[in-house]
Amino acid sequence: MATRTAIDLPEVFARSSARLEQAHHPAQHLCQTVASARRLAPCGARRRGYVSTVSTAAVASATSQAPRQQAPIRVPQSISEVDNGKILGFGADLAEDHPGWGDRAYAQRRVDICNTARAHEIGRPIPEVEYSAEETATWGKALNELVQLYPTAACREFLASFPAFGFTPDRVPQLQDLTEVLERETGWRIRPVAGLLHPRDFLNGLAFKTFHSTQYVRHASQPSYTPEPDVIHELLGHVPMLVDPAFCDLVHNIGVASLGADEKEIWHLTKIYWYTVEFGVVREGNGIKAFGAGILSSYGELQHMLAGRAELVDFNPFAKQPKMSYKDGFQKRYFVLNSFEDGAAKLKAYCKSLSERAD
Repeated sequence: MATRTAIDLPEVFARSSARLEQAHHPAQHLCQTVASARRLAPCGARRRGYVSTVSTAAVASATSQAPRQQAPIRVPQSISEVDNGKILGFGADLAEDHPGWGDRAYAQRRVDICNTARAHEIGRPIPEVEYSAEETATWGKALNELVQLYPTAACREFLASFPAFGFTPDRVPQLQDLTEVLERETGWRIRPVAGLLHPRDFLNGLAFKTFHSTQYVRHASQPSYTPEPDVIHELLGHVPMLVDPAFCDLVHNIGVASLGADEKEIWHLTKIYWYTVEFGVVREGNGIKAFGAGILSSYGELQHMLAGRAELVDFNPFAKQPKMSYKDGFQKRYFVLNSFEDGAAKLKAYCKSLSERAD
Protein backbone atom coordinates (compact mmCIF):
# COMPACT_ATOMS: atom_id res chain seq x y z
CA MET A 1 0.00 0.00 0.00
CA ALA A 2 1.04 3.58 -0.45
CA THR A 3 3.23 5.07 2.23
CA ARG A 4 3.58 8.50 0.69
CA THR A 5 1.27 11.23 -0.43
CA ALA A 6 -0.16 10.31 -3.81
CA ILE A 7 0.96 13.49 -5.51
CA ASP A 8 3.77 15.97 -4.97
CA LEU A 9 2.39 19.00 -6.81
CA PRO A 10 3.93 21.59 -4.46
CA GLU A 11 7.42 20.70 -5.69
CA VAL A 12 6.72 22.40 -8.98
CA PHE A 13 4.62 25.13 -7.37
CA ALA A 14 7.55 25.85 -5.07
CA ARG A 15 9.97 26.13 -7.99
CA SER A 16 7.58 28.47 -9.73
CA SER A 17 7.11 30.62 -6.63
CA ALA A 18 10.86 30.89 -6.13
CA ARG A 19 11.22 32.33 -9.62
CA LEU A 20 8.34 34.71 -8.97
CA GLU A 21 9.79 35.82 -5.66
CA GLN A 22 12.92 36.89 -7.47
CA ALA A 23 10.95 38.81 -10.07
CA HIS A 24 8.24 40.17 -7.78
CA HIS A 25 8.38 40.89 -4.06
CA PRO A 26 6.67 38.30 -1.89
CA ALA A 27 4.96 36.06 -4.33
CA GLN A 28 3.64 33.79 -7.07
CA HIS A 29 0.83 31.28 -9.47
CA LEU A 30 -13.17 39.44 -10.07
CA CYS A 31 -14.44 38.59 -8.38
CA GLN A 32 -16.90 40.55 -10.01
CA THR A 33 -20.53 40.23 -10.20
CA VAL A 34 -21.98 41.14 -13.48
CA ALA A 35 -25.57 41.78 -12.45
CA SER A 36 -26.79 40.18 -15.64
CA ALA A 37 -24.71 37.05 -14.94
CA ARG A 38 -27.31 35.71 -12.54
CA ARG A 39 -25.27 36.74 -9.51
CA LEU A 40 -23.03 33.71 -9.90
CA ALA A 41 -19.99 35.48 -8.54
CA PRO A 42 -21.11 38.53 -6.53
CA CYS A 43 -17.77 39.95 -5.53
CA GLY A 44 -16.88 43.36 -6.87
CA ALA A 45 -17.14 45.26 -10.08
CA ARG A 46 -14.10 47.01 -11.34
CA ARG A 47 -11.28 44.61 -11.10
CA ARG A 48 -12.08 41.33 -12.75
CA GLY A 49 -14.25 40.11 -15.49
CA TYR A 50 -16.31 36.97 -15.24
CA VAL A 51 -17.77 34.09 -15.49
CA SER A 52 -19.07 30.99 -17.19
CA THR A 53 -19.78 33.43 -19.98
CA VAL A 54 -17.65 36.48 -19.32
CA SER A 55 -19.17 39.72 -20.51
CA THR A 56 -17.04 41.79 -22.88
CA ALA A 57 -17.69 44.94 -20.85
CA ALA A 58 -16.67 43.23 -17.64
CA VAL A 59 -13.45 41.94 -19.17
CA ALA A 60 -12.61 45.36 -20.54
CA SER A 61 -13.23 46.85 -17.11
CA ALA A 62 -11.14 44.16 -15.42
CA THR A 63 -8.26 44.70 -17.83
CA SER A 64 -8.30 48.45 -17.36
CA GLN A 65 -8.39 48.14 -13.58
CA ALA A 66 -5.64 45.51 -13.25
CA PRO A 67 -2.64 46.61 -11.16
CA ARG A 68 0.00 48.36 -13.21
CA GLN A 69 3.05 46.20 -13.74
CA GLN A 70 5.84 45.98 -16.26
CA ALA A 71 3.89 43.23 -17.99
CA PRO A 72 0.14 44.01 -17.92
CA ILE A 73 -2.08 41.26 -16.61
CA ARG A 74 -4.12 39.82 -19.44
CA VAL A 75 -7.66 38.86 -18.49
CA PRO A 76 -9.01 36.07 -20.72
CA GLN A 77 -12.47 36.56 -22.17
CA SER A 78 -13.17 32.87 -22.73
CA ILE A 79 -11.60 29.48 -22.15
CA SER A 80 -10.12 29.73 -25.65
CA GLU A 81 -7.91 32.54 -24.36
CA VAL A 82 -6.60 30.53 -21.41
CA ASP A 83 -3.16 29.23 -22.38
CA ASN A 84 -2.74 25.51 -21.67
CA GLY A 85 0.80 25.35 -23.04
CA LYS A 86 2.80 26.72 -20.09
CA ILE A 87 3.80 23.42 -18.55
CA LEU A 88 5.90 23.82 -15.41
CA GLY A 89 6.76 20.17 -15.08
CA PHE A 90 5.59 16.57 -14.99
CA GLY A 91 4.93 16.47 -18.70
CA ALA A 92 6.93 14.43 -21.16
CA ASP A 93 10.30 15.25 -19.56
CA LEU A 94 10.94 13.04 -16.54
CA ALA A 95 13.24 13.98 -13.67
CA GLU A 96 15.89 11.59 -12.44
CA ASP A 97 13.91 10.82 -9.28
CA HIS A 98 10.77 9.94 -11.24
CA PRO A 99 9.75 6.24 -11.04
CA GLY A 100 9.80 6.12 -14.85
CA TRP A 101 13.30 7.57 -15.25
CA GLY A 102 15.37 5.30 -17.45
CA ASP A 103 12.34 3.48 -18.85
CA ARG A 104 12.57 4.57 -22.48
CA ALA A 105 9.30 2.99 -23.53
CA TYR A 106 7.44 4.75 -20.72
CA ALA A 107 9.12 8.07 -21.49
CA GLN A 108 8.14 7.82 -25.16
CA ARG A 109 4.61 6.90 -24.16
CA ARG A 110 4.43 10.08 -22.09
CA VAL A 111 5.69 12.12 -25.03
CA ASP A 112 3.03 10.68 -27.33
CA ILE A 113 0.17 11.28 -24.88
CA CYS A 114 1.36 14.81 -24.06
CA ASN A 115 1.57 15.65 -27.77
CA THR A 116 -2.01 14.48 -28.21
CA ALA A 117 -3.12 16.83 -25.42
CA ARG A 118 -1.25 19.76 -26.99
CA ALA A 119 -2.94 19.18 -30.33
CA HIS A 120 -6.48 19.29 -28.93
CA GLU A 121 -8.68 22.17 -30.02
CA ILE A 122 -11.45 23.56 -27.84
CA GLY A 123 -14.86 22.59 -29.16
CA ARG A 124 -13.67 19.32 -30.62
CA PRO A 125 -13.99 15.91 -28.93
CA ILE A 126 -11.08 14.98 -26.68
CA PRO A 127 -8.97 12.38 -28.50
CA GLU A 128 -9.08 8.89 -27.01
CA VAL A 129 -5.97 7.29 -25.61
CA GLU A 130 -5.60 3.58 -26.29
CA TYR A 131 -4.28 2.46 -22.92
CA SER A 132 -2.04 -0.57 -22.75
CA ALA A 133 -2.65 -3.66 -20.64
CA GLU A 134 0.02 -2.46 -18.20
CA GLU A 135 -1.55 0.98 -17.89
CA THR A 136 -4.98 -0.56 -17.36
CA ALA A 137 -3.60 -2.86 -14.67
CA THR A 138 -2.05 0.13 -12.89
CA TRP A 139 -5.37 1.98 -13.00
CA GLY A 140 -7.23 -1.09 -11.74
CA LYS A 141 -4.89 -1.67 -8.81
CA ALA A 142 -5.20 1.93 -7.65
CA LEU A 143 -9.00 1.89 -8.03
CA ASN A 144 -9.42 -1.38 -6.15
CA GLU A 145 -7.32 -0.09 -3.25
CA LEU A 146 -9.09 3.25 -2.97
CA VAL A 147 -12.70 2.02 -3.09
CA GLN A 148 -12.01 0.04 0.09
CA LEU A 149 -11.64 3.27 2.06
CA TYR A 150 -14.14 5.56 0.35
CA PRO A 151 -17.20 4.45 2.36
CA THR A 152 -15.61 5.52 5.66
CA ALA A 153 -13.30 8.33 4.53
CA ALA A 154 -14.94 10.21 1.64
CA CYS A 155 -17.53 12.95 2.05
CA ARG A 156 -21.18 12.25 1.24
CA GLU A 157 -21.04 14.41 -1.89
CA PHE A 158 -18.21 12.33 -3.31
CA LEU A 159 -20.00 9.08 -2.49
CA ALA A 160 -23.16 10.32 -4.16
CA SER A 161 -21.32 11.44 -7.32
CA PHE A 162 -18.89 8.55 -7.74
CA PRO A 163 -21.36 6.03 -9.27
CA ALA A 164 -22.26 8.46 -12.08
CA PHE A 165 -19.01 7.64 -13.86
CA GLY A 166 -19.17 3.85 -13.80
CA PHE A 167 -15.48 3.38 -13.00
CA THR A 168 -14.30 -0.21 -13.45
CA PRO A 169 -10.83 -1.70 -12.91
CA ASP A 170 -10.64 -3.17 -16.41
CA ARG A 171 -10.90 0.12 -18.32
CA VAL A 172 -9.14 3.46 -17.97
CA PRO A 173 -11.86 6.08 -18.56
CA GLN A 174 -11.65 8.45 -21.51
CA LEU A 175 -11.81 12.18 -20.78
CA GLN A 176 -14.47 12.73 -23.43
CA ASP A 177 -16.86 10.32 -21.71
CA LEU A 178 -16.37 12.05 -18.37
CA THR A 179 -16.65 15.60 -19.68
CA GLU A 180 -20.01 14.68 -21.18
CA VAL A 181 -21.22 13.62 -17.71
CA LEU A 182 -19.98 16.86 -16.15
CA GLU A 183 -21.51 19.06 -18.84
CA ARG A 184 -24.84 17.35 -18.36
CA GLU A 185 -24.77 17.54 -14.56
CA THR A 186 -23.14 20.88 -13.70
CA GLY A 187 -21.97 22.53 -16.92
CA TRP A 188 -18.30 21.88 -16.18
CA ARG A 189 -15.97 20.38 -18.76
CA ILE A 190 -12.54 18.81 -19.01
CA ARG A 191 -9.70 20.08 -21.18
CA PRO A 192 -6.63 17.88 -21.78
CA VAL A 193 -3.25 19.25 -20.75
CA ALA A 194 0.30 17.96 -21.21
CA GLY A 195 1.43 18.32 -17.59
CA LEU A 196 1.31 20.61 -14.57
CA LEU A 197 -0.07 23.88 -15.89
CA HIS A 198 1.12 27.30 -14.73
CA PRO A 199 -1.00 28.23 -11.68
CA ARG A 200 -2.45 31.40 -13.26
CA ASP A 201 -3.63 29.53 -16.35
CA PHE A 202 -4.95 26.59 -14.36
CA LEU A 203 -6.90 28.83 -11.98
CA ASN A 204 -8.16 31.01 -14.84
CA GLY A 205 -9.60 27.86 -16.42
CA LEU A 206 -11.72 27.27 -13.32
CA ALA A 207 -13.39 30.66 -13.87
CA PHE A 208 -14.75 29.25 -17.14
CA LYS A 209 -15.85 26.02 -15.46
CA THR A 210 -13.02 24.11 -17.11
CA PHE A 211 -10.80 21.57 -15.36
CA HIS A 212 -7.44 20.85 -17.03
CA SER A 213 -6.59 17.16 -16.82
CA THR A 214 -3.64 15.03 -17.84
CA GLN A 215 -4.16 11.71 -19.63
CA TYR A 216 -1.01 9.72 -18.88
CA VAL A 217 -0.82 6.95 -16.27
CA ARG A 218 1.73 6.75 -13.47
CA HIS A 219 4.61 4.28 -13.80
CA ALA A 220 3.63 0.65 -13.23
CA SER A 221 6.43 0.12 -10.71
CA GLN A 222 4.57 2.29 -8.18
CA PRO A 223 0.83 2.05 -8.82
CA SER A 224 -0.02 3.55 -5.42
CA TYR A 225 2.21 6.59 -5.80
CA THR A 226 2.79 9.38 -8.29
CA PRO A 227 4.89 12.54 -8.05
CA GLU A 228 2.65 14.24 -10.59
CA PRO A 229 -0.99 14.81 -11.55
CA ASP A 230 -1.66 11.68 -13.59
CA VAL A 231 -5.01 10.48 -14.92
CA ILE A 232 -5.66 8.38 -11.80
CA HIS A 233 -5.31 11.42 -9.56
CA GLU A 234 -7.39 13.57 -11.88
CA LEU A 235 -10.26 11.16 -12.46
CA LEU A 236 -10.59 9.50 -9.05
CA GLY A 237 -9.65 12.54 -6.99
CA HIS A 238 -11.05 15.54 -8.85
CA VAL A 239 -13.73 14.62 -11.35
CA PRO A 240 -16.42 13.06 -9.08
CA MET A 241 -16.62 16.20 -6.92
CA LEU A 242 -17.34 18.32 -10.00
CA VAL A 243 -20.80 16.77 -10.14
CA ASP A 244 -21.75 18.49 -6.88
CA PRO A 245 -23.11 22.04 -7.43
CA ALA A 246 -22.03 23.44 -4.05
CA PHE A 247 -18.47 22.20 -4.49
CA CYS A 248 -18.42 23.55 -8.04
CA ASP A 249 -19.43 26.96 -6.69
CA LEU A 250 -16.48 26.91 -4.30
CA VAL A 251 -13.99 25.93 -7.01
CA HIS A 252 -15.48 28.39 -9.47
CA ASN A 253 -14.98 31.25 -7.02
CA ILE A 254 -11.28 30.44 -6.73
CA GLY A 255 -11.06 30.68 -10.51
CA VAL A 256 -13.03 33.90 -10.71
CA ALA A 257 -10.77 35.47 -8.09
CA SER A 258 -7.73 34.63 -10.23
CA LEU A 259 -8.87 36.74 -13.19
CA GLY A 260 -6.73 39.86 -13.17
CA ALA A 261 -5.07 38.90 -9.89
CA ASP A 262 -1.49 40.07 -9.35
CA GLU A 263 1.30 37.58 -8.71
CA LYS A 264 1.02 37.78 -4.93
CA GLU A 265 -2.69 37.08 -5.09
CA ILE A 266 -2.18 34.19 -7.54
CA TRP A 267 0.22 32.54 -5.13
CA HIS A 268 -2.22 33.03 -2.26
CA LEU A 269 -5.05 31.54 -4.35
CA THR A 270 -2.80 28.62 -5.32
CA LYS A 271 -2.39 27.83 -1.64
CA ILE A 272 -6.11 28.19 -1.05
CA TYR A 273 -6.69 25.72 -3.88
CA TRP A 274 -4.07 23.40 -2.41
CA TYR A 275 -5.58 23.36 1.07
CA THR A 276 -9.16 22.94 -0.16
CA VAL A 277 -9.52 21.30 -3.57
CA GLU A 278 -6.38 19.18 -3.13
CA PHE A 279 -6.28 18.47 0.60
CA GLY A 280 -9.51 19.78 2.10
CA VAL A 281 -11.82 18.04 4.54
CA VAL A 282 -15.41 18.87 5.51
CA ARG A 283 -17.32 18.35 8.72
CA GLU A 284 -19.97 15.61 8.76
CA GLY A 285 -21.68 14.97 12.07
CA ASN A 286 -19.04 14.69 14.75
CA GLY A 287 -16.22 13.86 12.35
CA ILE A 288 -14.51 14.95 9.17
CA LYS A 289 -14.58 13.50 5.67
CA ALA A 290 -12.24 13.98 2.70
CA PHE A 291 -13.13 15.98 -0.38
CA GLY A 292 -9.62 16.97 -1.51
CA ALA A 293 -8.27 15.10 -4.53
CA GLY A 294 -4.83 14.62 -2.97
CA ILE A 295 -6.50 12.62 -0.21
CA LEU A 296 -9.10 10.81 -2.28
CA SER A 297 -6.52 9.57 -4.80
CA SER A 298 -4.07 8.28 -2.16
CA TYR A 299 -4.64 5.13 -0.14
CA GLY A 300 -1.92 6.17 2.30
CA GLU A 301 -3.23 9.72 2.74
CA LEU A 302 -6.75 8.40 3.35
CA GLN A 303 -5.42 6.11 6.07
CA HIS A 304 -3.46 9.02 7.55
CA MET A 305 -6.59 11.20 7.66
CA LEU A 306 -8.66 8.46 9.26
CA ALA A 307 -5.99 7.95 11.94
CA GLY A 308 -6.54 11.53 13.14
CA ARG A 309 -2.85 12.41 13.30
CA ALA A 310 -3.10 15.70 11.43
CA GLU A 311 -3.98 19.07 12.92
CA LEU A 312 -7.42 20.38 11.93
CA VAL A 313 -7.67 24.11 11.11
CA ASP A 314 -10.78 26.06 10.16
CA PHE A 315 -10.56 27.34 6.59
CA ASN A 316 -9.96 31.09 6.38
CA PRO A 317 -9.09 32.50 2.94
CA PHE A 318 -8.08 35.85 4.47
CA ALA A 319 -5.35 34.33 6.62
CA LYS A 320 -1.78 33.87 5.47
CA GLN A 321 -1.62 30.33 4.15
CA PRO A 322 1.21 28.05 5.32
CA LYS A 323 3.85 26.68 3.02
CA MET A 324 2.55 23.79 0.95
CA SER A 325 4.02 20.60 2.37
CA TYR A 326 5.07 17.71 0.18
CA LYS A 327 8.43 16.27 1.21
CA ASP A 328 7.51 15.52 4.80
CA GLY A 329 5.32 12.53 4.07
CA PHE A 330 1.62 13.01 4.67
CA GLN A 331 -0.06 16.33 5.39
CA LYS A 332 0.51 17.68 8.89
CA ARG A 333 -2.68 19.74 8.84
CA TYR A 334 -6.00 19.73 7.06
CA PHE A 335 -8.13 22.81 6.55
CA VAL A 336 -11.75 22.16 7.45
CA LEU A 337 -14.94 23.47 5.86
CA ASN A 338 -18.21 23.49 7.77
CA SER A 339 -19.89 22.92 4.41
CA PHE A 340 -19.18 23.68 0.75
CA GLU A 341 -21.76 26.47 0.86
CA ASP A 342 -19.91 28.04 3.79
CA GLY A 343 -16.57 27.69 2.00
CA ALA A 344 -17.95 29.33 -1.14
CA ALA A 345 -19.39 32.21 0.91
CA LYS A 346 -15.99 32.81 2.53
CA LEU A 347 -14.30 32.82 -0.88
CA LYS A 348 -16.83 35.29 -2.25
CA ALA A 349 -16.10 37.58 0.69
CA TYR A 350 -12.39 37.26 -0.02
CA CYS A 351 -12.98 38.08 -3.69
CA LYS A 352 -14.93 41.17 -2.70
CA SER A 353 -12.04 42.34 -0.53
CA LEU A 354 -9.68 42.03 -3.52
CA SER A 355 -11.86 44.20 -5.71
CA GLU A 356 -12.30 46.75 -2.93
CA ARG A 357 -8.53 47.03 -2.47
CA ALA A 358 -8.19 47.64 -6.19
CA ASP A 359 -10.77 50.45 -6.24
